[in-house]
Amino acid sequence: MNKPIFTHIPCGQTLPINNIHAVSVSMPNLQDVIDYEEQTPEILEKIKSAYPRFVMHPYLKLLASHIKEKYKVSNSYEVVLLSSQKAVDVVSSKYFIHNKIEIDEPFGVILVQNGTTQLQKVLKFIQHVGYNLSSRLAQDYLFEIGLLDTIHQEELADKNIAKNIVIEELAKAYKQPKQNIYLAPSGMNAVYCALKGLKPIQERNGKNKLIQLGWLYLDTMNIVEHYFDENKIFYDINNLDLLEEYLKIEGHTISAIITEIPTNPLLQTVDLVRLKELCLKYNIVLVIDATFATPYNLDLKPYADIYIESLTKFASGYADVLMGALILNENSKISMISQEFFKHADEPYIKDIQRLAFQIKDYEKRMKVISKNTKLLVEYFKKASFIDEIFYCLNPKYASNYQKLMIDENCLTGIISVTFKKDFKEVYDKLNFPKGPSLGTEFTLLMPYTYLAHYDLIMSKEGNKFLEKIGLPINLLRISVGYENINDIIDEFERVNI
Repeated sequence: MNKPIFTHIPCGQTLPINNIHAVSVSMPNLQDVIDYEEQTPEILEKIKSAYPRFVMHPYLKLLASHIKEKYKVSNSYEVVLLSSQKAVDVVSSKYFIHNKIEIDEPFGVILVQNGTTQLQKVLKFIQHVGYNLSSRLAQDYLFEIGLLDTIHQEELADKNIAKNIVIEELAKAYKQPKQNIYLAPSGMNAVYCALKGLKPIQERNGKNKLIQLGWLYLDTMNIVEHYFDENKIFYDINNLDLLEEYLKIEGHTISAIITEIPTNPLLQTVDLVRLKELCLKYNIVLVIDATFATPYNLDLKPYADIYIESLTKFASGYADVLMGALILNENSKISMISQEFFKHADEPYIKDIQRLAFQIKDYEKRMKVISKNTKLLVEYFKKASFIDEIFYCLNPKYASNYQKLMIDENCLTGIISVTFKKDFKEVYDKLNFPKGPSLGTEFTLLMPYTYLAHYDLIMSKEGNKFLEKIGLPINLLRISVGYENINDIIDEFERVNI
């Protein structure tokens, strides 16, 4: 076996390493993950930065302290930073917050009373709808006023053409006109814009319920709960008979169906042909989170009314920029009223757009390499004695659904989830791949999915029963397959056998 290229990355190190704008953080041992979920003082000393919607960036903490001092804000109030004034208006109206101090800044600021349940609700809501302030904006502001000595050096596209580069790349990839694409500060903000825009349009037609198809990403479900009083979840995406029976009775009340293609983290794909037929029959808008699919692996144009993509993932590939895209399908009537959706979105900070514009030019090439590596890694796992279950896009139960959508036979989603015949902690701790939240990186990135996404369910008997019901293993390792030489990736997994 060759000398391994992967080495231990200490807990709390940013992923990518030494990148202040990184959206992931190293959690090399399972105990680190548990401590993070339980917010122990020791882990909070190590982890200063992580996924920006979940952990406040150190620059945002410094900026909040500066704003507090600049405007002489009482200690009885917490300074909460937002992406824009538009975000302030949304949050303030939802939680009846009115700043008693006039604050004039190039970003949003609200003051929330400390020691109240309202503060936690506000922070959670901001997390769910993705109205977080950019770390690059905070960096530039702090540098300008002298609170930072340096600015992180990175490659950026020309600011005059950056936005056009990103929009053009997405338009070409999704085969959509440029005017049907809008950038948002995060993938979750794009989801929020889609659902927020749909609600009043469909309510005028007596449609006020939303269906979630499959076990969706946690914050997607949270947004649904914020904006739809009535929603129905169908966990088994393979049982469209059950959905059809429901629609026979309730179809006239359904505003939209939202699903992921394929699902995170079990890589299940619904029979999209049949689902689209049901949507057309009952005049239901189909919203597809295409982050895992990517426009270079699957052709979803015949099916989606609205696409959502978290550009933070495969489109970036570097895990150091937070951004999303809301894309309206020109084949859908919904595209005729694009402003009803786009008006809810924030404009991402220009330097974030510049960074993504530099990265997105390699999107197609990146996906070809990652898909090829995924195919070879699955072949290795099928023969590996330490692997128990493999979840990937061509699992027999869902393969035909996925294959109908593939652009070519090599277009595999670059995510594999596995369980092991060995002790999970032992395996997780032993592997030297980067380990932490997020996915879609050019470096192979592992995540103990259920521990990081649903730790609360692991900790209760009822939660365990629910995980069993939806078929989500506790000891599941999600692998975002990287750009490295496949032999190096396989050699690292071979260490499990040593």
